[in-house]
Amino acid sequence: MSKKTYLQALNEALFEAMRRDEKVFTFGEDVEHGIFGVTKGLKDEFGPKRVRNTPISEAALAGAAVGAAIMGMRPIVEIAFADFLTICMDNIVNSAAKIRYLSNGVLSCPLVIRAPMGIGLKDLGMHHSQCVEGWFANVPGLIIVCPSTPYDAKGLLHASIEANDPVIFLEHKKLYFTSEKEEVPDEYYKIPLGKSDIKRKGDAVTIVAISRMVSFSLQAAGILADDGIEVEVIDPRTIKPLDKDSIIGSVKKTGRVVIVHESVKFGGIGGEIAAMIAEDALDYLKAPIVRLGGKEMPVPFGIQEAISPQIDDIVKTIKNIVTVIK
Repeated sequence: MSKKTYLQALNEALFEAMRRDEKVFTFGEDVEHGIFGVTKGLKDEFGPKRVRNTPISEAALAGAAVGAAIMGMRPIVEIAFADFLTICMDNIVNSAAKIRYLSNGVLSCPLVIRAPMGIGLKDLGMHHSQCVEGWFANVPGLIIVCPSTPYDAKGLLHASIEANDPVIFLEHKKLYFTSEKEEVPDEYYKIPLGKSDIKRKGDAVTIVAISRMVSFSLQAAGILADDGIEVEVIDPRTIKPLDKDSIIGSVKKTGRVVIVHESVKFGGIGGEIAAMIAEDALDYLKAPIVRLGGKEMPVPFGIQEAISPQIDDIVKTIKNIVTVIK
């Protein structure tokens, strides 16, 4: 075990995966150097055949990955910014996600599309700063992963690379550059896809938080604990498959729930989680379900934090709902 950043954990996972399996290779825009550093050093060890720079053509990258995966390889595609997954949409949604079904299980599509998402870099505005997990949640056949910690990032990336279905692996850009480190095993390990993690236990309120909002929620929980409010923080880790049992179990225990994500509130994955809770745990609720999400506007330059939930927002929301008694 040694302490690693989110970025270091992802980089280490790529090295380990490529050493373990010669079918694993990575390509994309500037992967030889790594725009954010996740693929740094890979070309020096594995060479240009397995670490390949490409032109700026996201649709071609996704299409090539689908073809390689069907033929038995395990491609890892880096799309420099998750916003440009829109250009890959046809190959992801109408090809990769449907191949297993269309072939009656004869073919699979074991590819990983890595993409940095989210706000936090002030020089990047509306075309480079969106959270996109909700865009793909409506597509059967896709696995969607949103790691929030170094430990989860490494273990989930290994599991994603070894999955036999297409994975959208979304890494929050702000987490790359946090100074926070976590104990991460130096050796190979996997975290099962579709299994959530209780980051903090409590009995007053359940917070279901996505990606970077897990860190914000944990900080809010620390503040609330000083006031005697013990909050349980659940990180789904994967949006699809979603660990329904853990979320419902926590809500039945606490009776109150706040769902937090950076992506726009309307149409976000928080709405699906809220509906799931309403269907399966309505009688256990002591207060209305609350969703905190991004504001209904494009991401601006410079003042990005103003449009997404902050720690104070989470604290205020929870203080409000603990006063509601059914």
